[in-house]
Amino acid sequence: MTKSELIDTIAHRKNLSRKESEIVVGTVLHEISDALGSNDRVELRGFGSFSVKVRPPREGRNPKTGEKVHVAEKRVPFFKAGKELRQRVDS
Repeated sequence: MTKSELIDTIAHRKNLSRKESEIVVGTVLHEISDALGSNDRVELRGFGSFSVKVRPPREGRNPKTGEKVHVAEKRVPFFKAGKELRQRVDS
């Protein structure tokens, strides 16, 4: 499902205009992004949690030349599915 399909589905199911559901979806995604940008954790009960994981710096290799390359520390978003979501997907 794409973002626009989600917007259309919410508009149809909740009897909202497409513009209203677009604002709702955009606001939710923006707030999750802002929280992760502030290194906060976002938990949606029954769905899952979003957090930020830190990948330490390491020595990598250029696949073309084989030469060693320094890879800096990274912060990456991480999602862990909740129990209800795991059960729905598994059934």
